[in-house]
Amino acid sequence: MIKYLFNYIIFPGFLFTAIIGLAASWIDRKVTARVQWRVGPPWYQPLMDIVKLSIKEITVPRSASKGLFFLSPMIGLSAVTLVSTFIWLINIDPSSKGFSGDIIVILYLLTLPAIAVILGASASGNPLASLGVSREIKLVMAYELPFIISLIVPIIKSHGLLRLSEIISYQTTNGPFVASLSGIIAFIVMIFCMQAKLGFVPFDMAEAETEIMAGTYIEYSGMLLAIFKLTKTMLMVALPLFLITLFWQGFNFLSIWKYVILLVIIILIRNTNPRVRIDQAVRFFWGKMTLMAVVAVILAIGGK
Repeated sequence: MIKYLFNYIIFPGFLFTAIIGLAASWIDRKVTARVQWRVGPPWYQPLMDIVKLSIKEITVPRSASKGLFFLSPMIGLSAVTLVSTFIWLINIDPSSKGFSGDIIVILYLLTLPAIAVILGASASGNPLASLGVSREIKLVMAYELPFIISLIVPIIKSHGLLRLSEIISYQTTNGPFVASLSGIIAFIVMIFCMQAKLGFVPFDMAEAETEIMAGTYIEYSGMLLAIFKLTKTMLMVALPLFLITLFWQGFNFLSIWKYVILLVIIILIRNTNPRVRIDQAVRFFWGKMTLMAVVAVILAIGGK
């Protein structure tokens, strides 16, 4: 029991993932600042932002459903911590074999942070938050379809394996899936879906501070807002790690360059694209991305 608590709270779970996520967040903000000809924040700024929010007062709207308003940030943080712990253990601890179908459980858990945002914003009773919720729901429905279809590719290529540790072992023996045409296409699709799951530009229309004043987060403050921010920060670690595990022969600390490459791609997409409208995002994911994902599945069935 103590071992499980240690894994979940300290290493490789909450604390470890949060530290890496804060470092990744600083790199993101620093590179963005340099692109915009600014100096950018010091290395400790992401941590200071979380600390500053944590000591501020929490304000709750009178019309809010208080129980759900407080519970929603905890749901998202718990889910991403569980995902991070599980994926890290599978990659760095050979004795952690997971269980049959764990890939499906992780897929489910990765949807919970977005659902937590939707529930929390809906509970706030703010009309601008409701607009953000509408956009977030449409965005989730848009990117989840190609994300799930692309997830089928490594399952097909590994001959039906549904355990992450076995998928890693299969790639160790037969080579990473990104070395195949179907794997490359599915990997590209999942990168764009990852950008949307993170809520980063160009898919940040649910937050859109310049349009709807932070949208889904408009009524959140203090510790609750800090939890939401920390959840997104940890997703910057969990999602790339999940993609590396599925398509790129798994992760170890000698292959940290894999994570760096995905982080650079996230930053490049964020700094080279304007925000798109929600209808444009839906057409993009249900059109081009879904088509590419289906093509990847067909190619995988054909052994390519």
